[in-house]
Amino acid sequence: QVQLQESGPGLVKPSQTLSLTCTVSGASITSVNWEWIRQPPGKGLEWMGAITDGGRFWYSPSLESRMSLSRDTSKNRFTLQLNSVTPEDTGVYYCASWQLGWGQGTQVTVSA
Repeated sequence: QVQLQESGPGLVKPSQTLSLTCTVSGASITSVNWEWIRQPPGKGLEWMGAITDGGRFWYSPSLESRMSLSRDTSKNRFTLQLNSVTPEDTGVYYCASWQLGWGQGTQVTVSA
């Protein structure tokens, strides 16, 4: 059974950097592509970016200037960094694989 688990701070101050990690068990992160998706309160899902099985990174154009993805194949996990956060970055953040499933999501609140 494949499991994805997001981890990171629940509260981030404006202008700081948000860092989230998705740890995968039951599958190798080199086997499929992986996504970061978020949902602001009261809004729909927003695709943020992806890491391919081969280690390439794709970014939403609206976030590309503030966002960085990475992966650690030795620990079977991948990471999202979002710089200069604002309250508009508040929401539930998910890591996912279209083929294998989603994490449960982690709430991130940007507030002073």
